[in-house]
Amino acid sequence: MRIILALSLYLTCGLIAFGANAQSRCDGTDQIAILPEAERAALKTLADAQPFSEGLLWRATRGETQITLFGTYHFAHQRTDAHLTALKPLIAEVDRVFLEVSNDDQKALERKMATDPSILFITQGPTLPDLLGEDDWNALSGEMAKRGFPSFMTAKFKPIWASMMLGIGPCEAQSGAMTAEGIDKRIGSYTAELGKPSHSLEDATKVLSLLDDIPLDKQLDAIRLFLEWDGDPDDIAYTLRERYLAGQTALIWEYSRKISIEDGGPTAAEDFALFERLLLTTRNQAWAELLDADDAPGNILVAAGAAHLPGDIGILKLLENRGFQITRLPFDP
Repeated sequence: MRIILALSLYLTCGLIAFGANAQSRCDGTDQIAILPEAERAALKTLADAQPFSEGLLWRATRGETQITLFGTYHFAHQRTDAHLTALKPLIAEVDRVFLEVSNDDQKALERKMATDPSILFITQGPTLPDLLGEDDWNALSGEMAKRGFPSFMTAKFKPIWASMMLGIGPCEAQSGAMTAEGIDKRIGSYTAELGKPSHSLEDATKVLSLLDDIPLDKQLDAIRLFLEWDGDPDDIAYTLRERYLAGQTALIWEYSRKISIEDGGPTAAEDFALFERLLLTTRNQAWAELLDADDAPGNILVAAGAAHLPGDIGILKLLENRGFQITRLPFDP
């Protein structure tokens, strides 16, 4: 589950915002580019077979309703400013904007987390030093320190959230990725400047609680698998970011599936399917129902993690199944 946990932060789960104004500029090695040619070709074939396999900006039209959908990368990157500039005219012309979690609801979530830390942290019973044992705890504590988390905080993280934080490359963490305003929040801020309403696609608290459905032993195994891994998380972060900027959303997902299953232990396929259901399938279906049930036809913009766009269970295909005509829009700022 290691790669899917990394992907969840960058492209699927934009629920935890950190604030501030910095930007990551980390280099790395594209892990897809260095695959053996046959593996790379097979991966591309799988990705190309997915509906709406490439592209970050789309339009869904049915009757008088027009929905523009933009796939986001939740952390700041070298083209965040350019992306926002390109999106501003679209934001200006729509009636409403939908984010995974609106800025107002994000602030409410942060207030709730301040009074109810059990959303992310262990508040009763054994903490990670006890659950992992001395050697694994020391290794985890060291890795989390590279990402700016002190050991007293790491000790109380729920294992699934510690795993997700490990998915952040140390270079990105040290360069400000975790404290920068990503495109989601900046879209929300610009929408507010224009005096337009901004809405949430989902209740963030409920979504965060979905991860509690992952059994504790699997959460701990995800940490241990990362600690045993000999790869470079900065290379993974670089690969995800660069392939995102190229609009290769389905390729990213298929690569994540490949690596998660190959390196994820004997139950890796089952674990990937569980995480895919929790972070993608269930949420995409709920979003499609929300957008389809909207009784106020008009011009809408939806900004959500890019991994939600492609595939048979992607939001674009689900909208197409509901009678929307899907068109890819040019986007290369």
